[in-house]
Amino acid sequence: MNKTTVMPDTVLINRRAAECKNEKYVSGDAKVSVKRDGGMLRIDVTASVTPLREAVLVFKDRIRGEGETLSDTWERAYGDLFFSKAKNRKVMPWYFVRKTGSGLQLYGVKTGAASMCSWEIREGDVLLHLDLRNGTQGVCLDGREFTAAEALMCESVAGTPEDMFWEIHSFLRLLCSNCIYDGKPIYGANNWYYAYGKSSRDEVLADARYLAELTNGLKNRPFIVIDDGWQQDHMGDYNGGPWNSGNADYGDMGAIASEMKKAGVLPGIWFRPLYDRTGIPEELKFERDKNVFDISLPESLEHVANDVRRIRDWGYELLKYDFSCVDIFGRWGVHMGRSLTSNTGWAFKDRSRTTAEIITDFYRTIYENAGNMLILGCNCVSHLAAGYVHANRTGDDTSGVEWERTKKYGVNTLAFRTVQHGAFYAADADCVGITDRIDWKKNRQWMEIMSLSSTPFFVSVRPGTLTRAQEKELRSAYKAASENTVTAIPLDAEHSKTPEKWLTAAGEKRYRW
Repeated sequence: MNKTTVMPDTVLINRRAAECKNEKYVSGDAKVSVKRDGGMLRIDVTASVTPLREAVLVFKDRIRGEGETLSDTWERAYGDLFFSKAKNRKVMPWYFVRKTGSGLQLYGVKTGAASMCSWEIREGDVLLHLDLRNGTQGVCLDGREFTAAEALMCESVAGTPEDMFWEIHSFLRLLCSNCIYDGKPIYGANNWYYAYGKSSRDEVLADARYLAELTNGLKNRPFIVIDDGWQQDHMGDYNGGPWNSGNADYGDMGAIASEMKKAGVLPGIWFRPLYDRTGIPEELKFERDKNVFDISLPESLEHVANDVRRIRDWGYELLKYDFSCVDIFGRWGVHMGRSLTSNTGWAFKDRSRTTAEIITDFYRTIYENAGNMLILGCNCVSHLAAGYVHANRTGDDTSGVEWERTKKYGVNTLAFRTVQHGAFYAADADCVGITDRIDWKKNRQWMEIMSLSSTPFFVSVRPGTLTRAQEKELRSAYKAASENTVTAIPLDAEHSKTPEKWLTAAGEKRYRW
């Protein structure tokens, strides 16, 4: 792989062309500095008075000839990842890959950027957009200078689909220098896709005992994850906090964790750290949504830290946190585009940092207070969570009642974001939801490829509902998932949103989705 990073031809600051002065681009009191640094471009920004909203770096005439382009997403995928032949691509978050007859062109920014970064292809030019806003307003730096992003461009020769997969993976490893996933297989059970929040202490303990029996003898022990529904104010479709105790159906959450360990499985739990319509102090309420904590404030982060430490002290060994992207932006990733948010006129109470910086501090807070818990992010801004989550949900929810949803979201994200597995985090394509609402012939294929993928493997199944033959296949899948470290590779990803041909540790597999 060859690094081909070049200097921009033009830089725009708040939509105005900046004047170039010795690698610094100036527009009034605002400055963007672009320097080569170890094969990358380090992009520093500052302003004394002007609220900064955006910087755009334009690289002229970088795209030539025919090719197909694949990009990433802001948070999870929604069945919308695929190689596109479109000449122009408007919003490509974080990185993109272009395959031509001669090989690959790869453009990206390092994880942990201090701006929300996206790429654009426009009539042969490549544009890098750095969203520097605080909410929907310009960030007020008052002379502070910081590195907004580090960009990398590479070219590579890629022959076979397997070659292409590993070349992209190698590129992504260059974009993330602090991946905390250690490569150990992550697997277990979560009852969401058969219970959908209607559960109890007795039922989750029955799940734990069933999982222990299905995985008896496996050295790498599985996680059993309590999903939404345990919190004290859970009612109807409300899935917010507070998170300081279980409700009447669950009782002592520490005692449940202890019982799970006695059963021979590792206890895990879900929570939504930012949403609480029952009692956020007025001074900590978020301007965009008063039911959400304003995470730009130290007091809000301390509230989150206390929740995380409490769950840790209860004895849980996996923490799944959810909804941070939609709670902050008011939009799911599929609707974010370049505008990011559905609302206008809002900002964080601390206007001195960018949205990206504030979100990164929030993810860091959870990581630093989690102790030895394995952290699984869901609905996270993926490029900002990398380095602070061991695993991350890479696609929208699969289903225990609708096969087409699992096919559209699960298979698609497994095919196009598994390349991030082990580079950014463990890439979690979500659960296998086993119920009588989904044809076993379809679902067993999803179960098999997931168990052979080396990515996190979680199953939702009610104890006592499987036939003897189905249970035997599930035992085999659990055994494979507990041991396998060979990543499955889609072989027909260039031609399908839901690839059917896969190269696995068990050889080449073909599925009929």
